[in-house]
Amino acid sequence: MTKELSGKVAIVTGAGRNIGRAIALALADGGASVVVNARSNRAEAERVAREIEGAGSGALVHIGDVADANAMQAMANAAVKTFGRIDILVNNAALRREKPFVDMDYAEWREILGVSLDGAFHCAKACLPALQKSGQGSVINIGGLSAHAGAPGRVHVVSAKAALIGFTRALAHDLGSDSITVNCVVPGLIGTIRPEDKPEPAHHFRHRTITSARGKPEDVAGIVRFLCGPAARYITGQAIHANGGAYLGA
Repeated sequence: MTKELSGKVAIVTGAGRNIGRAIALALADGGASVVVNARSNRAEAERVAREIEGAGSGALVHIGDVADANAMQAMANAAVKTFGRIDILVNNAALRREKPFVDMDYAEWREILGVSLDGAFHCAKACLPALQKSGQGSVINIGGLSAHAGAPGRVHVVSAKAALIGFTRALAHDLGSDSITVNCVVPGLIGTIRPEDKPEPAHHFRHRTITSARGKPEDVAGIVRFLCGPAARYITGQAIHANGGAYLGA
């Protein structure tokens, strides 16, 4: 049985763990070959690639910082060289730090925007020629609940994620004539594994879901997979929330 993404090639940034990993696996389950990007943790990325290959899809690991335009161009070149095309770009890589604005300096502000916002720009620019050739290209930006609800100590993170909404809507206009859809998937209150030195963000405790449960990375990945498939070609420029109703103020 042919799967809906068979023959397609996807790039997923920040794909070594949690939501990025779930997205990479979901796209591979749909039949796509996947470029697994991580900034530095090759071991994590290679584990995801082995999972993809074990399920019968192609995989390529690319280690590179999305904030580095040259590194992202090298990633796009490697994808085309290995698989011959790029049909899907998922801008998932992000930094999520907490610091009061009064204590924040410009370098800390720029670090977050450099990854979450500039990184999406670099990846989209690098992949654009191949996406244009696809005929059914998809760009998915991964947003965040705090961009819509606000949060203390996260001015840099909230600003970057809110800007991704504008980036999504504007890029959808610019690329629509190339048959490229551009959407933003907005996770909220997703249960993910966190390092011991990085506790759960404080703003998570200000919200609860209508379902009284935390979501799973796979809940976000399923939406991404759908938006990349043939049934979603009429959806573009949208921000789609996956948060159990938390954004409704429950």
